[in-house]
Amino acid sequence: MEFDLKTIEALAPDQASLSAASKLTKRTNWPRLEKHEQQALIWGECQGSGSNPYRVVVDTGDHGYKCTCPSRKFPCKHTLALMWIAATAPASFAAANTTPEWVNDWLGRRRKTTPQPAQPVPGAEAKRIGEAAQADESTAVEDIAAEERREAAQRKRAESTREAVSAGLDELDQWIADQLRLGLSGFVDASSDRCRRIAARLVDMKAAALAGRIDEIPSRLMGLRSEERSDAAIRELGKLVLLAKAWRAAPDDPELKRLVSTSEPREQVLSSPDARQVESLWEVLGEKIESRRDGLVSHSTWLLDLKSATPQFALLLDFFPASAGRRSNAFAPGDRFNARLVFYPSRMPLRALVAERTGEVAPGAWPDFAFGTAKDPLATHASHQDAAPWIADCPLMLPPGAILLDDRGTAWWQAEDEPQGIALPIAGAVDQTLLGLDLAATAALWNGARLELLAAQSEFGRLDLA
Repeated sequence: MEFDLKTIEALAPDQASLSAASKLTKRTNWPRLEKHEQQALIWGECQGSGSNPYRVVVDTGDHGYKCTCPSRKFPCKHTLALMWIAATAPASFAAANTTPEWVNDWLGRRRKTTPQPAQPVPGAEAKRIGEAAQADESTAVEDIAAEERREAAQRKRAESTREAVSAGLDELDQWIADQLRLGLSGFVDASSDRCRRIAARLVDMKAAALAGRIDEIPSRLMGLRSEERSDAAIRELGKLVLLAKAWRAAPDDPELKRLVSTSEPREQVLSSPDARQVESLWEVLGEKIESRRDGLVSHSTWLLDLKSATPQFALLLDFFPASAGRRSNAFAPGDRFNARLVFYPSRMPLRALVAERTGEVAPGAWPDFAFGTAKDPLATHASHQDAAPWIADCPLMLPPGAILLDDRGTAWWQAEDEPQGIALPIAGAVDQTLLGLDLAATAALWNGARLELLAAQSEFGRLDLA
């Protein structure tokens, strides 16, 4: 069964479908799971809310599929769940010598016989061939008409999605106004329940990506000191307002659609002639793995362009169901490799895909980046906010400095240029052996309130801080 989770994620129409499919991978949901090795087929019956189970079949060779459910998403959650079972628990499928009638019916309508070269024949046979040619021409016309109907249906679905998302954003605006009216302290204390309710509503209104972001607000607030949470809540709600306003102005913008509703497939990004591509030497700075409330795990891998004169970053972002367990990583912090990256369309391109990887490179020191005369560590963050103020985490390359503790035990990054008095608080605990150590450069993420350290360069070489 030639399936892996990356392939399944690439086939999924959106993150909401991945989340829904992850809940259907339990064996108890599938009274029937079978495979036919010679025909490269798997099929099963998934018990839904009705009396009759949904029938699902998948061709493991070319990833064709069919499900009897009425979903308008392709592939649907039942198809994705069947693929996940094949990828993570192939022993769940019983071997079958024959295929069921409903599978044969799908195969018969899906596969056509190979046309044979025409042979010159006279008389009645020639007349029959002419009639067959006319029938083929009629079939071609019908195929064109069917394709036009599919395109019209696709446009109608897209318009329906836009209308639903627009209505969902209207509800979000009202929800934000209610939080401000009721008071930020009350919002912070009850943020888990309040965010969960509006997130569930946004999922219903086809704004699944935005719902996932709102679901994570409570954990971001709880990671701060109590006196900082109200200000952070203002920032989080403000970003939502700006994102909603931008989407209304350009609902077909790829970046805004990705942040509000659905992300474009991997293949579409790689094949786009307008996509930004960078071929360079990259180093893995670190990774960030977070379990989300929607049942998915986000895996962020941050890369540094070692051939750029100024610090340039790339983000490899992956999602997989929490039920699949921890997966082996393709990269490890400190890895260096030559690769061509294709970036998702964005005002400040960060998220990327590895289009081609050409070989490993031995580790070494970072280049001597130009930090500018002012050495303002938040200058990059300011430019990101100007272009896309809804960005949550901004990668930074900090100039020479050190990590120190204040009298409350909170860790701070302190710039070496003392007269400027630049200091930024650090999220989480810090290894005590790093305190006071001279850091020539430090890579970190800044969310507007805290630094998340990734890696640093010191006289002892590279330091992994994530």
